[in-house]
Amino acid sequence: MKQHVQRTLALYIVLMLAPSTALNAAEPASITKPAKPNIIVILAEDLGYGDLGCFGQKTLKTPRLDAMAKEGMRLSQFYAGNSLSAPSRCTLLTGKHTGRAVVRGDTALPSMIPPDQATVASLLKGAGYATACIGKWGVGTPDKLTNPNDVGFEHFFGCVNAWHARNPYPEFLIRNGKALPLKNEVGAEWKKWQDPKLPQGGQAVAVKKAEYAPDLLVDDAIRFIRENEKKSFFLLLALNAPQAKGENEGIDVPELGEFAANDWPRPEKAFAAMVRNIDRDTGRILDLLKELKLDQNTLVIFTSANGPNPESGHRPEFFQSTGKYRGVKGDPHEGGIRVPTIAWWPGTVSPGSEDTLQWYAGDLMATAAELSGATLPAGCDSDSLLPALRGQSGDDKWRRKSPLYWESYQGGTWQVVRFGKWKAIRSPIFSGEILLFDMSNDHAEKHNYAIRRPDLARHANYLLIKNHQPDPNWKKPMP
Repeated sequence: MKQHVQRTLALYIVLMLAPSTALNAAEPASITKPAKPNIIVILAEDLGYGDLGCFGQKTLKTPRLDAMAKEGMRLSQFYAGNSLSAPSRCTLLTGKHTGRAVVRGDTALPSMIPPDQATVASLLKGAGYATACIGKWGVGTPDKLTNPNDVGFEHFFGCVNAWHARNPYPEFLIRNGKALPLKNEVGAEWKKWQDPKLPQGGQAVAVKKAEYAPDLLVDDAIRFIRENEKKSFFLLLALNAPQAKGENEGIDVPELGEFAANDWPRPEKAFAAMVRNIDRDTGRILDLLKELKLDQNTLVIFTSANGPNPESGHRPEFFQSTGKYRGVKGDPHEGGIRVPTIAWWPGTVSPGSEDTLQWYAGDLMATAAELSGATLPAGCDSDSLLPALRGQSGDDKWRRKSPLYWESYQGGTWQVVRFGKWKAIRSPIFSGEILLFDMSNDHAEKHNYAIRRPDLARHANYLLIKNHQPDPNWKKPMP
């Protein structure tokens, strides 16, 4: 009897201790260091400040982006890197404004980021991130199809050259330096950009419209997220929408849907359909993050490369695409460079919040460095967004460490600098008269203060000179 009791007691002790022992033994394997936050940038092309419901749009419906803003933060004074696509993208990637960036215009010059230039992708790749650019690269040349991979992106799928990206039904897309043929049949009507190094000579009109590039790009982005859900990743989803093909070339979408019966010009119906698709696809990305339980460890920024483009029959005033602001793509005014921007990061960004401080695309570099723990490369014009995203940016709405400066060499050349509530424009570049606007109350930039405030005009001139760094490729107005 005594032995039975002893055996029973011993068994009881073993059973009581076993779960604790097993748990303790499992703890080292189950406790993992939290992954560094993922970063996704969804970059639209030619989307105006006023094209989203959450930024004042009255006609077009953008329910998923509006919901994103309700769950996140509107950055209501956020600027693109430039009012033209290539220099804007270069600034976003390098954290350098166009007074010092290697790409300063949409021209036939070697508008390419060199492999020795630090980018957001190379910085994050060095910090252990999986990196991908999917969509429109726009800062490469047709003879260098590996340019995205050469500057830090482990995966690229899309269009390297800007002209290639204009056709939503291309004959091929580029995957990591190689042309991937699509099922679109190409006709004989060649467009402006041709290059014999690429299959069949370059871009042309697709007669058989079998594969719509914007849909392929989003599908690839979803695949990339799923494949990298267990590690930290950076995704630049650079949509080639709602971009038009070019002057008088039309806006192409698979179907007009609910807009088909509207009494609108066809280009406006197609533009509305593109905005609808952008809204839908952004929702798909956010839904996937929630499904994979990555939402609270992922910062998603939605923005645009530049303001709306008055091409292909689309008139920005039809939907009031620039809201209360003046100017369009290519202009130095707010409509060309101020873009709708939303930051979404559940658990970190306060729902339904708004930040009114001055930010721009180049601030992605400092933000990525702080998030990843990497060292910010020397020579960047970049402030971290993290204090604003965490609600810790303070009350000084004019405070910035790095300058806000833009310049352009095409058409009506110009320079712009923003300091405090003031914005100065000089056109032609380097030699024109300085115009000075108070952006706190003059959204249409109608009232020139340069004569009334010569002290501020002189300071603006100093900043315009200070922020331009000479470059042998960017001296004269470009064609």
